[in-house]
Amino acid sequence: MRTSTANISNASIGTLLSRQREVSDAQVQLTSGKRILRASDDPAGAAHAERALASATRVDASQRGVQSSQVLMTQSEGALRDAGELLQRARELMVAAGNAVHSDKERLSSANELRSIREQLLVVANRSDGGRGYLFGGQGSSNPPFLDTTSGVQFRGTAGQSVAADGERLPLSVDGQDVWMQTRSGNGVFETRANVSNAGDAWIDVGGVTNPSQVTASIYSVNFSGAPGALTYSILKDNLPTAQTNQPFTPSMGGTPIEIDGMTATIKGPPVAGDQFEFRPSTPTVSVFDAMDQAVADLSQPNLKASTRAQLNGDSLSNIDAALSRLIGARSAVGNVLNQIDNTGTRLEAQKFQAVSERSNAEDLDMVSAISAFQNKQSGYDAALKSYAMVQKLSLFNYVNA
Repeated sequence: MRTSTANISNASIGTLLSRQREVSDAQVQLTSGKRILRASDDPAGAAHAERALASATRVDASQRGVQSSQVLMTQSEGALRDAGELLQRARELMVAAGNAVHSDKERLSSANELRSIREQLLVVANRSDGGRGYLFGGQGSSNPPFLDTTSGVQFRGTAGQSVAADGERLPLSVDGQDVWMQTRSGNGVFETRANVSNAGDAWIDVGGVTNPSQVTASIYSVNFSGAPGALTYSILKDNLPTAQTNQPFTPSMGGTPIEIDGMTATIKGPPVAGDQFEFRPSTPTVSVFDAMDQAVADLSQPNLKASTRAQLNGDSLSNIDAALSRLIGARSAVGNVLNQIDNTGTRLEAQKFQAVSERSNAEDLDMVSAISAFQNKQSGYDAALKSYAMVQKLSLFNYVNA
C-alpha cells in the first residue's frame, strides 16, 4: 500500500492540532485549578459537584437565617435583662414601702419613682430591632406594639413569633403579649383576696401550694363569725359548705395558716365577724404595666390603716414578683434559643465544610499530577511539531535535488 505525501502531511497536521489542543486544555486546567471545566469533561463528576454546590447554597441560606436570629435574640435578651433590672428596683421600693415606719410622703416619693420605672419599662417593651420591626412585636407590627391608653397599656402587635424562613425555623422576635401581658395572678396557682369591706385588722399573704394534686379550680371563701375571743371561720367551696365549718380561730404573732384542698395561706392580724377572704384560681391576666400601675395607685393612697396598707403592699409585691419571674423565664427561654443557635451554627459549618470538600474532590485539580501531565503533553506536542517539520521536507523535488 502506498501513502501519498499529502496524506502524511494531513495526518501530521491532525496530530499536531490534537497535541496543541491537549496542551491548551491542560494550561486552562492549571490556570483555573479545576479538573472539570465543562460537564463533558466528566459527566458523573460534574453532577456530583453540582449536588455539592446546591447543598452548600442551602447551608448558606440557613446560615443567614441563623445569623439574623442570633442578632435579634441577643437584642431581646438584652432588653429582657434591662426590664428585669427595672422590676428588681421596683421590688426593692415595694419592700421598703412595706416598712411600718415609712410615712405617706415617703411612699408617695416611691410611687413617683415607680411611675418613672413604668415609663422606662414601656420604652423597653417597644424597643426596635434596628430595622423596621420590634423585638416584642410578635409576628409583626408596623407600629410600636404596646400602646399606653387611659385604660392601661394595650398590646397592638400580633401574638406569636416570627421565624426565619429556612429549615431551621429559629425565632426572629419574642411574643410580647405572652411575656408582658399574661403574667399569672397570685402565686401562679391561686390568688388570695381580702374583701374590701373587711372591718378587722387582718390581712392575708399570697399563700402557697402544699399538695398540687389536690388543687381544684373552685373558688373558696373564708368567712369569720362570732364574738371577739370566740371567733370562728367557715370555708365555702363555690358557695357550698365544706367540712371546715365553725372552726375556732385564734390569732397568733406569726399569723394563722388556713389550709384547704392542697392550698395554704396565712391570715395575719385579728379579723372580726363579717370579714371575708378568698382563694381563687390564678389567671394569666396581669400585665407588667398593670402591676406597676396598681403599685403606684396603692402607694399614693394616704391615711390607710396598717392592715389595709399591708394587704395592698403584699398584693402589689406579689404581682411584681410574678411579673419579674415571667421576665426571667422569658430571658431563660431566649438564652436557650441562643444556645440552640450556637449548636445549629456549628452543625451548619460542618455541613458546609463537607459540601465544599465534596465539590472540591469532584472538580478540583491535583496540581502535582496535572503538572506532570502537562509536561508530558507538552513533550508530545513538541514531538508532533518536529514530525510535521520533517514531513514538510518530503517532496519529489527534495528527492531529485538529493
